[in-house]
Amino acid sequence: MAAGGSTKAIVAAFFANLGIAIAKLIGFFVTGSASMLAESIHSGADTTNQALLLLGGKRAIRAATSTHQFGYGRERYFWSFVVALVLFSLGGLFAIYEGINKIRHPHEIDSLNVAIIILVFGIFLEGGSLRTAYIESKHVKRTDQSWWDFIRDARMPELPVVLLEDIGAMFGLFIALGAVITASVTDNPVWDGWGTLTIGLLLFAIAIVLAKEMKSLLIGEAIIKPSQVAVLDVFELHPDVIELKELRSQHIGPDTVLIGANLTFRPGLSQHQVAVAIDTIEDQLRATLPYELMIYLEPDLHDSDGV
Repeated sequence: MAAGGSTKAIVAAFFANLGIAIAKLIGFFVTGSASMLAESIHSGADTTNQALLLLGGKRAIRAATSTHQFGYGRERYFWSFVVALVLFSLGGLFAIYEGINKIRHPHEIDSLNVAIIILVFGIFLEGGSLRTAYIESKHVKRTDQSWWDFIRDARMPELPVVLLEDIGAMFGLFIALGAVITASVTDNPVWDGWGTLTIGLLLFAIAIVLAKEMKSLLIGEAIIKPSQVAVLDVFELHPDVIELKELRSQHIGPDTVLIGANLTFRPGLSQHQVAVAIDTIEDQLRATLPYELMIYLEPDLHDSDGV
């Protein structure tokens, strides 16, 4: 369910950004607007990013091998991190450079009407992409969770990436629109440079947030707090478990979780009874969490007298 929603949002963003990038590039050649050029590079980078996210999703479903025994789920985290780097370099840094250059050496904007039409067209397409990302994100976002917490806590990287990219793109389009109109009304093309610089700083900030979150996922994050509470309940409510000595979890992919625990069972249980208890706990965990689980439970032999 979640993966399908991610793919739908990515595909919508890919075609929207491709169309916008082409339109903005044409607009740059017609108008000479630096903001338009920055936005065309931004949309081109976003189009590349969607392709990278699709590539990551495809590579992540490969079967485990003797070298990668837990599978390739983290491919999705890796390519999402690459997306952040692309957004940072091709989007943010280029726009900042171009903005500073145009502030120092302003260039008159030609064909204002063409620029406005293209930017409004871009807002329309980007709005559709953002709407898709919003709807698909709402399917997996908890009702008690803010949107910022959703971006911070999501273990599925694609939806936060697409959501932030689309939000940044919408703000960028409005900034570019305001910049070219202001430059034309005031007959001062330096405003176009300031608009470009603002777009670059916006993309820079979004890229930093995404890179930080994707790096954390690559290193390895535990399951989210509500899931941790649910897992603790499974252990603590089991009649044969008297103590949970250690519990660790880690996402080894958006849909795959590794759980390890050290348990003390009731004294006097036979080996068969302990084995049955472990099987029961594993079944309950799989019924509780919406992930593919790799579970490793270690009974404490020193405290379980019957083992």
